Amino acid sequence: MRGIADGDVARDIRGVDPVTGGQLTREELDKAQADSNYRMKAVVSRHAELLKSAKPAPKYTPVSRRQDRPDAIAWFVRNHPEVTDAQIAKLLGTTKSTIESVRNRTHWNTANIKPVDPVTLGLVGQLALDEIVRKAAEKKAKDDAKNGGGTILPVAEEIEPEFVPEEPEARGAEPTADSVFGTKS
Repeated sequence: MRGIADGDVARDIRGVDPVTGGQLTREELDKAQADSNYRMKAVVSRHAELLKSAKPAPKYTPVSRRQDRPDAIAWFVRNHPEVTDAQIAKLLGTTKSTIESVRNRTHWNTANIKPVDPVTLGLVGQLALDEIVRKAAEKKAKDDAKNGGGTILPVAEEIEPEFVPEEPEARGAEPTADSVFGTKS
């Protein structure tokens, strides 16, 4: 304390009033002055919620996993065509041009791309994948209903006829060349 008072240490630090700074209330200070054992509680800022970023920071994908992205994209294109390119790009951390090249089979590594579930590859969690697929399916159903078609109707139960094996042909003697190849005309 003496160093601060003498100006030897912390020379550029200025004092701040905790009440005007929004850190404490006057009532908290009065309680603390009345009772020396009282522990003051800081005021939770009204603006703390506004300071939080609305979207999470971009996810880092290690170099060893980056080659797996085209496999995950191929899986989405094959199994969930209703998911938009923007959703795939956001979920996997890739670009729309990469998605387009995998879809059109013009990607530089097309020969080695095999559709693999992105959860299996460790690129995304199962909950996030389910949420994206659910949202895309709801949007597609809403769009189809608005456009007046495209809904999937339930399959009527069809009774399959009972299997009756055919009577085996009675074979005669060994086949001849004429019976196999026919006769010359």
